[in-house]
Amino acid sequence: MAIATINPATGETLKTFEPLNDAEINAKLDLANQTFEKYRQTSFSERSHALQKAADILEQDKAEFAKLMTLEMGKPFKAAIAEVEKCAVVCRYYAEHAPGFLADVSVKTDASQSFIRYQPMGAILAVMPWNFPFWQVFRFAAPALMAGNVGLLKHASNVPQCALAIENIIRRAGFPEGAFQTLLIGAAKVADLMADDRVKAATLTGSEPAGASLAAAAGKQIKKTVLELGGSDPFIVLESADLETAVVTATTARMLNNGQSCIAAKRFIVAEAIADKFEKLLLEKFEALKVGDPMQPDTDLGPLATPGILQDLDQQVQAATKSGGKVLTGGHPLSDRSGNFYPPTIIIDIPPEAPIAKEEFFGPVALLFRVPDIDAAIKLANDIPFGLGASAWTTNNQESDRLVEKIEAGAVFINGMVKSDPRLPFGGIKRSGYGRELSIQGIHEFVNLKTVWVK
Repeated sequence: MAIATINPATGETLKTFEPLNDAEINAKLDLANQTFEKYRQTSFSERSHALQKAADILEQDKAEFAKLMTLEMGKPFKAAIAEVEKCAVVCRYYAEHAPGFLADVSVKTDASQSFIRYQPMGAILAVMPWNFPFWQVFRFAAPALMAGNVGLLKHASNVPQCALAIENIIRRAGFPEGAFQTLLIGAAKVADLMADDRVKAATLTGSEPAGASLAAAAGKQIKKTVLELGGSDPFIVLESADLETAVVTATTARMLNNGQSCIAAKRFIVAEAIADKFEKLLLEKFEALKVGDPMQPDTDLGPLATPGILQDLDQQVQAATKSGGKVLTGGHPLSDRSGNFYPPTIIIDIPPEAPIAKEEFFGPVALLFRVPDIDAAIKLANDIPFGLGASAWTTNNQESDRLVEKIEAGAVFINGMVKSDPRLPFGGIKRSGYGRELSIQGIHEFVNLKTVWVK
């Protein structure tokens, strides 16, 4: 894929970039290595001050950064504004809490003194996706920089201006040159980076194949990775649920980021007793959504990020109908306009055992399933290779407890939409990846837990 800004709402190529050559990559790795040796000696107070400044910049210039996101990957401008604001929140969270998260932990043993000390590892490679081009990066960068590491960003090739803007924000905030660098390179260079001794570990958010490739390259070098991969999150609605609120939330949860979110609700699993009403209400909500220019404030759904994503999604929808599914609304790309637009789509009656029912649909397509009871709902929710998040709706406490205990996922939200929060660890199980971001667990992923014993 070319490294370029291509407006997904129009298909117009706005700017292209030459990838770094080997000499330029080597120079940036040298700079990262040299910067780390000095930066690791800085105090938490110094790092915190700079990260708070980064939050200030994000808040002050949020309209500029939001417009850049909308231009490069098509998310509605109002959602892009919210994304920038959330990046400021995670910066302030780690600026405040990292000193406590990384303080020495005393442990009583047979020694005169024994404790755990958290120390930075060095240059961490972040391979990041296009769908949340600022948030995905800052939720890695904020804890990594506060821990004393330095960052190397290999961003998605369709958001190069976002990638460069993030590097500039961190530099403007007062972090030393080399503390965080964007590498404009293709995916083929990632394995070479993992083989370089100057790169100590890596984190990736993206597809299963991309995660498997990075993990394999890192495994050859015995280097740690954190992976946040795909998901086909269930949205379970049981008979006792507040149906009106569940439908409103279901619509938001499916259309989040134009349907292009790993934790978007994708499979709607509804108790048979209320399924007719849920289906009717969901259809009304979907058909009321406005598809159009993502820069307009009244737009609910913008374009998909690339023509390839549009094509893949449409092929999945056609495969779903061939397997027995019925399209209630949508079901084909919008051909009456330029850009990568796909309408809100609902598919019912897909056989749960069909292979297509277990795939991730990355776009505004909802799969609706009916189940007789909570046991069937849990079984269907778990019958996929993914385990990222799950939302379940019930007012019965016993049902709530069972759902929390039995659903196989990294997160379960009861009567709410799955979301990431700096205060809570984020990540998945099964083929959705491993390791955690955010909270105290996230900052501990890329530090050396050094055991100290003194007598």
